[in-house]
Amino acid sequence: MIDSSTRIRVARPSRDLAAAERFYVDGLGLDVLWRTTERVSGEHDLLMVGPPAGTWHFEITRDPEHPREPTPTVDDLFVVYLGTPVSEEQTERLLAAGGTRVTAHNPYWDQHGVTIADPDGYRLVLCARSWNA
Repeated sequence: MIDSSTRIRVARPSRDLAAAERFYVDGLGLDVLWRTTERVSGEHDLLMVGPPAGTWHFEITRDPEHPREPTPTVDDLFVVYLGTPVSEEQTERLLAAGGTRVTAHNPYWDQHGVTIADPDGYRLVLCARSWNA
């Protein structure tokens, strides 16, 4: 039913779509795949970011009429397996784009990478390890 070509969307609420875009596009290097360009009453404002030819993307939403507060926990992780050590430049770029370096709830992630909270508090882990499923 699900294989490597299946399209996946992860949706998250945001307090501020511009701040989320800075973090995920300027900081992490994802592309804007789509966004709403005008306010439509009764509809969410949307920002979709991801790799241009990828099979997954984030849909970051904001409902100005009924805003939802993001509710991330310390175990809500977006893990990127780099396969190489995390460079200081990668970390600094994410911090400059609105991220906050945090201690991982699971020490495994601090041993093998860097954990950075996005502007809404969701955690991104840059992992130096590889993933071979």
